[in-house]
Amino acid sequence: MGRKRAGWRPDRLREHREAHGLTLEEAGERLRLLAEESGLEVPAANPQTLSMHETGESYPGPPYRRVYCLLYRATEPSLGFRPALPGEETAQFEVTPLPEQSNGSHVIAVERALTRIADGGGFDSYSWQQRVMEAWKRRRTGGDPHKPCVVLVGGFAGSGKTEFARFLTQLTGWPLVDKDPLTRPLVEPLLTALGAQPHDRHTEIYREKVRPAEYAALMQVVYSNVACGISSVVTAPFIAELTNEEWMQRLINKCAAQGVDVAPIWLRCDVESMHEYVSARGAARDTWKLERWNEYLKTIDLDLRPAVPHLVVDNRLGAAISLADQARQAIRAMSR
Repeated sequence: MGRKRAGWRPDRLREHREAHGLTLEEAGERLRLLAEESGLEVPAANPQTLSMHETGESYPGPPYRRVYCLLYRATEPSLGFRPALPGEETAQFEVTPLPEQSNGSHVIAVERALTRIADGGGFDSYSWQQRVMEAWKRRRTGGDPHKPCVVLVGGFAGSGKTEFARFLTQLTGWPLVDKDPLTRPLVEPLLTALGAQPHDRHTEIYREKVRPAEYAALMQVVYSNVACGISSVVTAPFIAELTNEEWMQRLINKCAAQGVDVAPIWLRCDVESMHEYVSARGAARDTWKLERWNEYLKTIDLDLRPAVPHLVVDNRLGAAISLADQARQAIRAMSR
């Protein structure tokens, strides 16, 4: 199965490991430590598993690929996992010994990660990248010249929206408002009371009776922060909301009345990567999608975009999340 992956060069993993002077045992130990530090799970980072990855017997899953990128300070293309996306920078990630870190590398890592945020239609992406950088740099020095901002991070299941929203929160210090952990304790008992399965996310009962209340509760939290002049990073699929110009304009107007900006961000991803990430996270709410994946795909439009000026994060093949991982790692290294 692994050998059929387009652009896969398993020998690159061995080359990087040897360039860092690591044995398979040492690489496995560092992978486990990095995975624990980053909140990722690698099932068995033993020499046998790593050897299978390096010889092409087994293609590493998403958590492994992310931790490999952290271990070798590299991108997926430079590690031979896949071809580079158009415009994806790989030359800057030349192999360097792990103990070495050039001055300001954490700033470079953050800037590189933020380059994945691009104009999706009528939005000044460069200015917004600068806003995030300013918020990060000023967190410990105090003061931010920008107005508060509501960041809506949307996308299909498995697109990487939650991971990217967490990354923005870690950079800026803005509170994270995540739909699933916020509303699930109420949504699941409500579905059960209505005679549906607690993990139902596809029937009319959920779409017509539960989903509207779920998003209303989510937005009440957002509006509470807006009323206090607090920036928020809000993540949910937002499929119906971001594509509804009237809904979006009402949100923009209500926020503007409180002196708060709105930045819609759409996570762009490919079908194979979404399936891979949905499978890897093993959430009960994804059971229906995974069991009827082809049927589910007929209900989504990969060309879907927000109806108002917005930003796009190109996370095809996990490119953006990999860069975010490395930026977080560089920041942690500087704070030790």
